[in-house]
Amino acid sequence: MNRGFSASAPLRRWRPLTGVSALVAALVVAGCEATPTSNTPPQPTGSPETQDGSSAASAAATTLPDGSVAPVTPGVIPAEPGVAGAPAPVMNAQATAYVEQAVAAFNAADLVGAQQAFVAATRADSRAYRAHFGLGTVHERMGNVPAALAAYEQSFAAYPEFVDGIVAYARLQSEAGNPADAERLLTQRRSTLPKSALLAAALADVKSLMRDSATAQQVAQEALKLDPGCAPAMLAIARDHYRARRLELALYALKAVLDGYGEGNPPRDKTNVDARLLRAAIHLEQDRRVFAMEEYKTIMAQRPDLVVPTLRYATYLLESGGARDAIPLLERVLKFDAANLGAHLSLGDAYRLTGEYARARQEFDWVKQQNGGLPAVHYNTGLLFLFAPSIEGMSPKEQLDTAIASLEKFKELASKAERGDVEELFALAKSKKAEIDALAAAAAASSPAPAPPADGGTPPAPAPDGGTPAPPADGGPPPAPPPSDGATPAPAPPADGAAPTPAGGG
Repeated sequence: MNRGFSASAPLRRWRPLTGVSALVAALVVAGCEATPTSNTPPQPTGSPETQDGSSAASAAATTLPDGSVAPVTPGVIPAEPGVAGAPAPVMNAQATAYVEQAVAAFNAADLVGAQQAFVAATRADSRAYRAHFGLGTVHERMGNVPAALAAYEQSFAAYPEFVDGIVAYARLQSEAGNPADAERLLTQRRSTLPKSALLAAALADVKSLMRDSATAQQVAQEALKLDPGCAPAMLAIARDHYRARRLELALYALKAVLDGYGEGNPPRDKTNVDARLLRAAIHLEQDRRVFAMEEYKTIMAQRPDLVVPTLRYATYLLESGGARDAIPLLERVLKFDAANLGAHLSLGDAYRLTGEYARARQEFDWVKQQNGGLPAVHYNTGLLFLFAPSIEGMSPKEQLDTAIASLEKFKELASKAERGDVEELFALAKSKKAEIDALAAAAAASSPAPAPPADGGTPPAPAPDGGTPAPPADGGPPPAPPPSDGATPAPAPPADGAAPTPAGGG
C-alpha cells in the first residue's frame, strides 16, 4: 500500500494515502419489505470492520478477500422486520424489556451489557427472533463470527420468514469466505419466499462476490421488478459495478438511491448509510476527498456507532491540522471497538500532536503489544521521541537513542515504497545526538584541572566547606588547617615521626 508523509517536521505523521484498498463500507440493509429503519441514534449494527492495522474484530465493515467493498450488513434490530407476509411472533413482556435494555446499552457503547441483555431476552422468550438478531449483531461487532452466525440462524429458526435474519446470516457467511453456502441458503429461501425483493437483492450481491456479474445484475433487476423502490437492489447493482471497476455506472446507481432523477424518479432512500459509504469509497478512489468527508460527516450524524466513517473522518482531521478535534472522535471509536489498532494508533498520534506525550506513548505501547510487526507504530514512536521536548524518566540522549531504534525497526519492517522520509529523520536524530555529545565534551573541557603541588606530589583535595583539607592520596597525615588569626601555620610533622627541622636551620 502506498504511504504519504506530511511535510512539516513537528506535525509529520505516518499516514496512508486514501485509496479503495484500505476503505471498507459498513453497510446496513433496510429490508425492501420492511418499514425503513430509523436513522436516529442506532441500535446494534452488524458487520465487523477491518482496516490498516485493525483487528479482525473491528466493528462495522469488512474488506472481502477480493479487495472489494463488503456486501450489505443487516441493520439495527428492525422495528418492522423484513417479512414476506406471515404474522411474526410477538415477544413477551419480559423479553421486550430486556431488548430495550440491550439497545440502550449498545447506544451507550456498552457492548458487554448489550450482549448480556440480549441473552436474557432470548432466555425469557426463545421465539424472540429480534433478540436473537440483536445478539448476532453484537457478537459480530465483538468479533465472534461463529456466535454471530448461530444467533442469526436462531432468528430465522424462530421465525422462518424473518428475511433480515436470513440475509444477515448469508452476508456473514460470504464475508467469512463461504459465498457458496450463502448462495445455497438464499436460493432455497427464495423458493419459499418468491416475492421477497430483499432476498433477491442479497442473492445478487452474493453472485457479484462470486464474480458472476451478469447473473448479479439479472437477479438485482428481478428484485426491482418485485419492488421498484428496493434500495438494497440498487445497491447490489452499484456494488457489482464497483467491483467490476465500472465506477461511473456505480455512481449512477447510487444517485438513484440517494438523490433520485427528478420528480418522476425520487430517491429510493436518501438517508441510506450503505449508499453513502460506497459513494465515499468511490470519491476517495477518484481523488475527491472533500466530497468523501462530507459523506462521512452525514453518516456520523445518522449513525455515531459506525467505526469506519468516524475513523476516516478523524484521520482526515489529523492530516489537516485538526488533531484536537480528532481526539473525541477516536475515543468514541474505541468505545465501540476497543481492539481497533488503527484507532489506537491514530489516537496516539493525535495525543502526540497536541503535546500529550505520556498518553501518546501509552497508545503506541499498546499497539506494539498487540502487533509489533506494524510498521506505522514504530514510525510514530520514532516521531514521538524525536520531536517531544522531553519524555518523563528519560535523558535527552536516551530519548534520541529510542527514536533512532524505533526508526530502525520501522525501516526493517517497511517496504522501500513505504520508507518515505525515514532517512531524513535518521539524519535529524543523529544531528541532535551529535549536538548533545558536543555540548557534553565542551562542558568537560571547560572545567579547569587543579594545579599540582610544588614537589610533584598529589595535591590535597580542597575542603568543600573551607575546613580541613582531605588527606593526601598516599595516606599521610592531612595538612593542618590554617589558623584563624591568619598566622603562618606550623609545618606538619614528617611521616617518619622525627622532629621537624627548625625554621632557622639550627
